[in-house]
Amino acid sequence: MFRILLREIREWLECIVNNLPGRLGTKLRKIYWGRMMSCGGSLFSSTGLIIVSPENIVIGKNTRMMRNCCLYANDRGSIKIGNNLSLNNNVMISSGNAGDITIGDNVLIGPNVVIRASNHAYAEKDIPINKQGHIGGRVIIEDDVWIGANVVILPKAVIRKGAVVGAGSVVNSEIAGYSLAAGVPAKAVKNNMRR
Repeated sequence: MFRILLREIREWLECIVNNLPGRLGTKLRKIYWGRMMSCGGSLFSSTGLIIVSPENIVIGKNTRMMRNCCLYANDRGSIKIGNNLSLNNNVMISSGNAGDITIGDNVLIGPNVVIRASNHAYAEKDIPINKQGHIGGRVIIEDDVWIGANVVILPKAVIRKGAVVGAGSVVNSEIAGYSLAAGVPAKAVKNNMRR
């Protein structure tokens, strides 16, 4: 009973801290989440932040998260983020259900991006999908990557150093370094695009 009460108090505290506006809210989120997870420092997060299982998340220095960003690392999930990450509004990074997500240094992620390292199992036709559990997967985003708005990144995605992923793309395989990728599924539309 005492553990349930403590968890309830923690959820209320996080709800208040994550939704406080202004400089005070920003400062309290930096202090609170800096103590709850491994964080290199200089964490900036706007209102609406949701973090589940912070003990499974490592964040480098100079991370910026705009409004309504969500990080899920529940059920044996793992998220490792390098330095200088910038998340625009409404970004969801979910490694829940034994998934693993690694994001390198100097990565820009546009608004409404979904990065998900696990999928629902669905092979058994006699069992409803919502009863079949999940299959953990892996997502790797290397250094110096820009991911445009409304991109969906799925298990087995590897986005190599210096790549750009165009808005609205779905990434489910490897994207070559320094290429511009777009489409559903995303494919390189221009290689060696950076001098």
